[in-house]
Amino acid sequence: MSVVLVILACVPFFARFEYKNNKAEEIVLIAIMAALTSVSRIPFAALPSGIQPVSFLVMVTAYVFGAETGFMTGAIAAIVSNIFLGQGAWTPWQMFAWGFVGFISGILRKTPLMKNRILRMFMGFLFGFIFGMIMDSWTVLSMGANFSFSAFIFYSQTSFIFNLMHAVSNVFFITVFFSPFVKILERIKKKYGLLE
Repeated sequence: MSVVLVILACVPFFARFEYKNNKAEEIVLIAIMAALTSVSRIPFAALPSGIQPVSFLVMVTAYVFGAETGFMTGAIAAIVSNIFLGQGAWTPWQMFAWGFVGFISGILRKTPLMKNRILRMFMGFLFGFIFGMIMDSWTVLSMGANFSFSAFIFYSQTSFIFNLMHAVSNVFFITVFFSPFVKILERIKKKYGLLE
């Protein structure tokens, strides 16, 4: 039931995108960003699960192109990368979690939280733990009848180090790569008039 509810939470975003009058170039751009984000996850698969650049790439995409594009990039990246890393009932939760990161980043893109370098790093750090909380919720809900708040606290404690690594890796990627990525994507956006 929880998987169904998470899928239903994603449906409005996909439906809006489907019926929106997007240019072919905009669809290609989203596909490229989702593919880049998906592929970026694979080389890091051998490292602890929190160390990967997916959240960073979703954030930077949303920063330049907006909340809807951020959500689509995050959600598609989760399902595509799991073709290589393993699909399961957790996939819709990852789609929602990374979509959420993109959506919130897009909503906040013109605020100091995303414009200011230090606050942007803080947001990246925070997103590492928000993503972890969503996935911890999936873990506990997958237990069925054994669901309890104490179980959620237990799994949150056991996953803390992975969530911390995710948060710290977000800060690293934002610090080193955010500005170069924004310059490249802004140039593409301006040159082709995409997703204005």
